[in-house]
Amino acid sequence: MKNKLIDLNNHLFAELERLSDEGLTPEQIATEAVRAKSIIDVSSQIVDVADLHLKAVKIVADHGDRFKAQLPMIEDRPALKAVES
Repeated sequence: MKNKLIDLNNHLFAELERLSDEGLTPEQIATEAVRAKSIIDVSSQIVDVADLHLKAVKIVADHGDRFKAQLPMIEDRPALKAVES
């Protein structure tokens, strides 16, 4: 699967590195600041959705499938196979 939360983490650190570049001109810093603000806005939405998904998973874990019909973000996936040793 592409675009996992770890990818978001990598994007955030990449932006932090760009903002920390001491060779940037004031204009480039202003451009990066605008880009960083946009990244933060989108990132916040991604984190909010991930948090909602986690809460839905917790409801299913705590109460079984009783509320699953009201949680469309919960997909049926095959259980992970145990690693044979």
